Amino acid sequence: MESATGSSSSPELASALHRLRSTLARLKAELELAQADGTAVPAERLLADLDEALGLLRSVERAAFGVVSVLILDDDSRLAELTARGLRRLGYDADSADVVRDARPGEVIVLDLSLAPGLSESARSALRAARPIVLTGATDPGSRAMAADLDASDYLVKPVELEDLAAAIRRRAAGAD
Repeated sequence: MESATGSSSSPELASALHRLRSTLARLKAELELAQADGTAVPAERLLADLDEALGLLRSVERAAFGVVSVLILDDDSRLAELTARGLRRLGYDADSADVVRDARPGEVIVLDLSLAPGLSESARSALRAARPIVLTGATDPGSRAMAADLDASDYLVKPVELEDLAAAIRRRAAGAD
């Protein structure tokens, strides 16, 4: 089986499906056990299992269909969510946040440069490793230097067309700079 990126994904797909099936079976067993015993459902454990299952589903989608995960980081949470929604309509697995969080494996980071000054050195290092796409309203040389310091793969100036952002995401996901 070939993924959208052209590499064979059968072992990755089989592994992700097996782990997803196991996680869902564990979730079902917990619910059935609570029902049979007449006890309260262990909500925290079930939520953790659901989070794990959704992560595994992302792995299956990535392996089977070449779906790219994207995290939009912007200090304007509404703008971040609108951008993520637009990307989801284009077929991306997009999430948004207004604070930096650890990236999932294979996730493309789109970063509003306004978040960069307040980052800890460990967060900066994580962003450098992720080679984010910088999306900002700033066009000054200092902002470009800050993006270069983060080893940004692209520098896009707001407002940006969704198709231009999607093209930058495709380049980043493919490993092209």
